[in-house]
Amino acid sequence: MADVTGKTVINNLCVIGTGLIGGSFCLALKQAGACNRITGAGRREETLQKAQQLKIIDGYETDIAAAVKDADVVFVSVPLGATQAVFIKIEAGLEQAGNHHAIITDAGSSKQQVQQIADNVFGVNASRFVAGHPIAGTENSGPGAAFAELYKNRRVILTPTNNTDEDAVKLVKALWQKTGASVEIMDAEHHDKVLAATSHLPHLLAFGLVHCLENMDDIEDIFRFAAGGFRDFTRIASSDPTMWRDICLHNQQPILEMMQRFRAELDMLYNAMASADGEKLMEVFQHAKNTRDKFIH
Repeated sequence: MADVTGKTVINNLCVIGTGLIGGSFCLALKQAGACNRITGAGRREETLQKAQQLKIIDGYETDIAAAVKDADVVFVSVPLGATQAVFIKIEAGLEQAGNHHAIITDAGSSKQQVQQIADNVFGVNASRFVAGHPIAGTENSGPGAAFAELYKNRRVILTPTNNTDEDAVKLVKALWQKTGASVEIMDAEHHDKVLAATSHLPHLLAFGLVHCLENMDDIEDIFRFAAGGFRDFTRIASSDPTMWRDICLHNQQPILEMMQRFRAELDMLYNAMASADGEKLMEVFQHAKNTRDKFIH
């Protein structure tokens, strides 16, 4: 393993899940010359073959335990529902190979439950696990959706615990910086609350709106005459359903709290509309515009 200040950060990277997130991570690090070899791993050999054809990875294994044996870093990018099973295979592979130096990190959108799974599975080796979450993505999935610039000028949040090895955090941070991302350290509980508000709730609203419209009699006209605003807002409803089901279940309580807040907001708007209270509507719209303009440029 090289000094993190150098160009090559690690020799061997194992990426479990070579779709948009994992594949883009590989391509960005290849472009930066940050690792010498990347091994892909996953359930579907067809997907791994596609990733190798696209030069995302240098080789692959469908056996996760075999894939991680020589890894310096293992990057896990799978639906949250698969995390525990994948971690168990990683632990078995590293233990069997006598690999006690490998650092494990992930890209999951929920951090408290992932950290708990890591503590349970890795035990004393959990100090080598660095929980992470890149705030980046598109509605597309699979190796063909990956591109090297996905993380450029985007934020990545790492949520280490008091027991996380400092050198492990430093190395994972260096890898993300090589992708062009800006890295921030955050408490896992705070992360889950922030993401419930800024990512998870909006996705639920987009899925819910499209599902609502799907059951209307004039569905064809609704989508045929949909303008840019509708397409922009509902774009994320084209995201991977399995991934978002798992996110909702793994970050359940923070998302439920945000849904309660939004339900109260929606009731307030409904009452303002029902009573033709233009003054209240203007107040809400103006405050919302001011807030967005202040924080989002």
